[in-house]
Amino acid sequence: MRVVATAGHVDHGKSSLVLALTGTDPDRWAEEKRRGLTIDLGFAHTTLPNGEAISIVDVPGHVRFLRNMLAGVGAVDACVFVVAATEGWKPQSEEHLRILELLGLRAGVVALTKTDLVDDDWRELQILDVRDHLAGTFLADAPVVPVSVVTGSGLELLRTELGSLVERTAGAADHGRPRLWVDRSFAAKGAGTVVTGTLTGGAVSVDQHLEVGGRAVRVRGVQSHAVALPECAPGNRVALNLAGVEHAEVARGDALIDPAQWHLTTRVDAEFTAIASLQHVVSRRGAYLAYIGSGEYPVRVRVLGRESIAPGVTGAMRLHLATALPLVMGDRFVLRETGRDETVGGGEILDVQPMRPASKARPDRSIDRIVAEHGFIGAAHLWRLTGAHHEPNVGEWVVAPESLTAAMDAVRSRVEAAGDTGLDVSQLEIGRAHV
Repeated sequence: MRVVATAGHVDHGKSSLVLALTGTDPDRWAEEKRRGLTIDLGFAHTTLPNGEAISIVDVPGHVRFLRNMLAGVGAVDACVFVVAATEGWKPQSEEHLRILELLGLRAGVVALTKTDLVDDDWRELQILDVRDHLAGTFLADAPVVPVSVVTGSGLELLRTELGSLVERTAGAADHGRPRLWVDRSFAAKGAGTVVTGTLTGGAVSVDQHLEVGGRAVRVRGVQSHAVALPECAPGNRVALNLAGVEHAEVARGDALIDPAQWHLTTRVDAEFTAIASLQHVVSRRGAYLAYIGSGEYPVRVRVLGRESIAPGVTGAMRLHLATALPLVMGDRFVLRETGRDETVGGGEILDVQPMRPASKARPDRSIDRIVAEHGFIGAAHLWRLTGAHHEPNVGEWVVAPESLTAAMDAVRSRVEAAGDTGLDVSQLEIGRAHV
């Protein structure tokens, strides 16, 4: 089942659209009902005309609740980008679009809502304006569907476009190592602790032993959209009943994992792109929050190879996290500066165990670079760092050619120097092993 998130400015009709499409009101809290404003994440699901089932994560549009929006879009496959015909493109429309791009989203459909409140000429002008704002982005060629939840106009066309979108969007890959970034934790009557999130990386099954927040747990039950399952595949919204932990001990942003399969890190090197509309450079000066998975984490930033990164420019940086996280090469993040209260950019994690000092680090997407910097690295550990299986070339080790040559030369020299007395092999140090 594909997972789709809403996005767009506050009060442009995202939650009403989800209700019209699914029959489920995503606003769960009394305060949301009272204020008519989405505050936290909401969830719904539906089956589309082509038979494809989708989960929908409804996110808040107000800037005050941007952290909740970021918690909901980290693991989705596509988006429904919502713009109201009555107001057109607004500041949070722009920020949500940039965030989705920074997180690597590449598929979506645009819903032009509230079309019952405008005439045909104004509607067409708004479609053209939306197209102008989307030019050069991943939504440049996305269908723009005028809809009204009041009259029902355009809803079936939108459902059809969503079906086509899902058909051409790749599903979540199964790498055999599940990771669930928790977006809710609560106590269910008669069941105990329940956590929810979008499952990635691998399947989770009943009675599986995992870890969350450093606490060992057992999966007592698995559900997806209220249907009990023996196992759930990655790419689905899932609710897990956990034994061994109280709900108050699990928070949004915690990751449910098998610790043997993941490398916990507080330091990563990453590719970073600064948002083009910024009025300043991005440098180590400033207080930053990184949004990874469903969490918000304080970080210190060190730009690599230069002093700063200018607006619209892509560079590299080292992030120092206050919390150890289970990360892997290819994970995405968004960076916000707290002093200015603005999103400054984001990008892709390239190295979760950087070996070189920041002054010499030049990260890229090459696994050979990681092997070369380690010299000797266990194949299992390399998989934990990169997510890629690499055939060992010395026993269980992946050894960089230059490191292997140097080690062999060192052994040969020691053997020759020992002469007839022989060589004490226990004293050899042929390389640094990282396991």
